[in-house]
Amino acid sequence: MNSLILSVGARFLTGLFLLFSLFVLLRGHNSPGGGFIGGLIGAAGFVLYSFAAGVEDARRALRVDPRAIGVWGMAIAVLSGLVSALASLDPFTGLWLILADLALSTVLVFDIGVYLAVFGAILTLVFALEETV
Repeated sequence: MNSLILSVGARFLTGLFLLFSLFVLLRGHNSPGGGFIGGLIGAAGFVLYSFAAGVEDARRALRVDPRAIGVWGMAIAVLSGLVSALASLDPFTGLWLILADLALSTVLVFDIGVYLAVFGAILTLVFALEETV
């Protein structure tokens, strides 16, 4: 597209979308949000950028094949669920590691995996659809 306003605005908004998607991801453990909606918001930023600059520029800005992001996300999500099985608990049971005032959980790792899987899947789909048009 040849719109100066859209191309400049898309560059600015893509960063904001990604930042907000990380906020939603991290907020989602105890409040509404999480990996799925965070991944959708992050992907929407790159979709907007691809509308403004084209798929090739969006792929170059992403720097990683979106299919690889999705596969890594699925692997992280599944592995976070299997950690509890190693502790002789039901699969996907939440486990926490407390370090000083910081609580890390398998639930957060699972949400990160879902974030990456959704992000990669949506971008793979949209980029493929845009390339065929």
